[in-house]
Amino acid sequence: MESLEKLVIQLRQKKQEATKLKKKAEKQLKETRSIERRSSSGLNSIDRKIESEREDVSDTSDILTRKTSQLESIERLVAVAEDRLTREKEAIEQTEQEIEFSENPEEKEENEAKLRSLNDSVQELIAEIKSRQKTAKKILDDVTQYSNFKSKITSKIQKQSKSKPSLRETMAKSHKVAEKFVKELERRTRAEDSTKKALEKVSGKFQELLTKKRKAAKKAADTKKRKAAKKAADTKKRKAAKKAADTKKRKAAKKRPTKKKAAKKKAAKKRPTKKKAAKKRPTKKKSRR
Repeated sequence: MESLEKLVIQLRQKKQEATKLKKKAEKQLKETRSIERRSSSGLNSIDRKIESEREDVSDTSDILTRKTSQLESIERLVAVAEDRLTREKEAIEQTEQEIEFSENPEEKEENEAKLRSLNDSVQELIAEIKSRQKTAKKILDDVTQYSNFKSKITSKIQKQSKSKPSLRETMAKSHKVAEKFVKELERRTRAEDSTKKALEKVSGKFQELLTKKRKAAKKAADTKKRKAAKKAADTKKRKAAKKAADTKKRKAAKKRPTKKKAAKKKAAKKRPTKKKAAKKRPTKKKSRR
C-alpha cells in the first residue's frame, strides 16, 4: 500500500515535469512559428510593395516620356517661332529702310502697311514664344517632380530588395528550428501520455486498495459497533437482571419480618400457658411441706 502510494506520488511528479517540458516545447514552437510567419509576412509585404512601386515607376516613366515629348515639341515650336521672329525683325529693318528711301508716296504707304503687318506678326510671335515658354517651364517642373518621385521610388525598391535576403535567411532558420521543436513536442507529448497512462493504471490500483481498505475499516467499525452494542445490551441485561434480583431480594427481605412477628405472636400466646403451668409447681411444693 505504501509502495503504491509512493509510486503514485512519483508518477504525479513525473507527469507534472513532463507537462512542464511539453508546455515549454509548445511555447518555443509557438515563438519560432511566430518568427517564421513574421518573416514570411514581411517578405510577402515587401514583394507586394515592390510590385506596387514598380507599377508606380512604370506609370511615372510613361508620364515622364509623355511630358518630355511635350517639352521637346514645345521647344521645337519655340525655336521655330524664334527663327521666324528673327526673320521678321530683319524684314522690319529692311522695310524701314525701304520706307526711308521710297521714291513716291504710294511706295512709302505700301511699305508702311508692310511694316505694320510685320510689327503685328512680331508681337504675335513674341506672345506665342512667351506662352510656349511658360508652358514649357510648367512641363519642365512636372518632369523634375516626376523624375524625383521616380528616383525616390527606385531607391526605396532597392532598399527593400536588400532586406529580402535577411528575411529569407530568418525564415529558413526559423523553419528549421520549428521542425526541431515539432519533434521535441512530439517526444514530450509521448512522454506525458506514457506517464499519464502509468499514473492512471497505478492510481486505479491504489484506489481499489483504498476502497478495499475503507470497506475493511467500515466492516471492522461495524463489527466493533455490533460488539459494543451487544456488550451494551448484555450490560443492560445484566443490570436489569441485577436490578430485578435486588428488587426480589428487597421484597423477600420485606416479607421475612412479617413471619417473625407472627412467630413472636404465637410464642407470646404460648408463653402465658407455660407460666400458668409454672404457677402450679409452687402449689406442689407447698404440699410437700
